[in-house]
Amino acid sequence: MTESTPQSNSSGQSSVPQDSPSNFPRLGRRQLLAMSATFGSGFLAAQGLVSQAEAADYAKVKPSAAKAPTGKKYPFKKSINLWAFPHPDRMSLKECFELAADAGFDAVEVNYNLEGELSAESSEADLKAIGNMARKAGVEISGVCSFLFWPYPLTSNDPERRAKGAELSIKMIHAAKALGTENLLVVPGAVYIPWNPEPEPVPNDVCEKRSREALTAAVKVAEKAGVYLNLENIFANGFLLSPQEMNRFVDSFNSKHVCVHFDTGNIMQFQFPEHWIDICGKRIRNIHLKEYSKQAGTEFTLESFRPLLDGTTNWPAVLEALDRIDYRGYLTFEYFHPYPHWPEALIYQTGDSLDRMLGLKA
Repeated sequence: MTESTPQSNSSGQSSVPQDSPSNFPRLGRRQLLAMSATFGSGFLAAQGLVSQAEAADYAKVKPSAAKAPTGKKYPFKKSINLWAFPHPDRMSLKECFELAADAGFDAVEVNYNLEGELSAESSEADLKAIGNMARKAGVEISGVCSFLFWPYPLTSNDPERRAKGAELSIKMIHAAKALGTENLLVVPGAVYIPWNPEPEPVPNDVCEKRSREALTAAVKVAEKAGVYLNLENIFANGFLLSPQEMNRFVDSFNSKHVCVHFDTGNIMQFQFPEHWIDICGKRIRNIHLKEYSKQAGTEFTLESFRPLLDGTTNWPAVLEALDRIDYRGYLTFEYFHPYPHWPEALIYQTGDSLDRMLGLKA
């Protein structure tokens, strides 16, 4: 068999067949570095994307972090969720509020429970007293959050659990008003919950229908109470997984009291918070400033959520995006693992990190 040779064109130069790899657009160095960080430069060389010499070169390079803007101050308010404190085991609510104030926070986001001092058992007077306690300590209540949306989803296949979730959401609206905050974080529903799976997943269209029914009833109560239902984007619930979906769903209620509670960490597994912020825009009423590390890859684990600045979030891009949409509310750090020793260190470290991010400290 004879080896084929390139044909010459009219100018006498050899031409390359149309299906030759030489005709494919060359990947840029940045793209190749990103692929190399995931698959390894040797793998890329085996696919013919780089030469062996280039592979050796890429193996020596580490991606550089984005440069932070210098000298810029941001007008956002500092908040921290109560889950970062060893409450109630080792700290009382009063001690948590006082520690937050001492660490320079403007507010604390509290968590609504099934039982306890801040729960479905609490009277209006009890809740008002907690709000006053926080303000006396020097912090506001930035919002109400609750884990109860998971065991009692608004979209559950179990009618009793679904009804309980709807009942609790109404109680939380009244609790937010009594505490002196306008913000209630709402988990709008779930097709699937990895840590609390139902026997059968909820079909997507059924999930949306049930969520809409529950929220339509809740928004009437919220409007009367002056409370905003801020729907949170979740990383593993299979519902409202893009900013466009979130926008359409929020807008469909035609109420200024249905907004977005945007969590920066909850979409970091496969997406980027700065993109969501620009797309959701003014719908965003409250923020969870949650750190995330993409080093975990595609594995689902709460360990991917890190102390602030100890992850892979492009915080300069996030802060700039928030500034572009004129966001002026709270940035609430959320973290699920209080330090077992010297737990106050996490609070002070987070306060210091926020000061540096917001340009309050060099």
